[in-house]
Amino acid sequence: MVFGKLVKLRAFEPAEADALWRWNHDPDVMRWMDDGYAASLARVRRNLEERAPNAYGDVLYAVEVLADGALIGLVRLRDAEPETGLAELDVYLGEKEYWGRGYATDALRAICRFGFEDMRLHKISLTVVTENHAAIGVYKKVGFVEEGRLRSVFRRDGRWYDQFTMGLLEGELLDDRP
Repeated sequence: MVFGKLVKLRAFEPAEADALWRWNHDPDVMRWMDDGYAASLARVRRNLEERAPNAYGDVLYAVEVLADGALIGLVRLRDAEPETGLAELDVYLGEKEYWGRGYATDALRAICRFGFEDMRLHKISLTVVTENHAAIGVYKKVGFVEEGRLRSVFRRDGRWYDQFTMGLLEGELLDDRP
């Protein structure tokens, strides 16, 4: 497990498929994410049950609130390669009542610390729709910088949007630990 000040990151359990399915079918949660094709609850359960254990190349953690034990989201470091020290980050909070209260920032800091300290990564990258101002603010708060722009790669509501590529190098994490 990985601990922040507000959250702990732990393995995602197959029994928690209901929450994942609910988040993936919430238009507010999925607004700026590629939601692909809808999956049945049975399929989501099966995917979690059949998922390979966390390993260097792909780490998926549930985000749990320390104060009340609520499952509120997920973080994932994927496509990590020890030869390059690079990984891609996915993160989202599915429980909207926890938005804007510091939980995403804390979860990001915790997973990035884990990536740099335990996985010995050199760089963590992500992409984000340019209109997702809340997420961009959180990413910048922990130290991510814009590195490029992908033009017209995300489609929502009949309109094309750009995405930023953002990166965080080892040693750039703006941590709040003493």
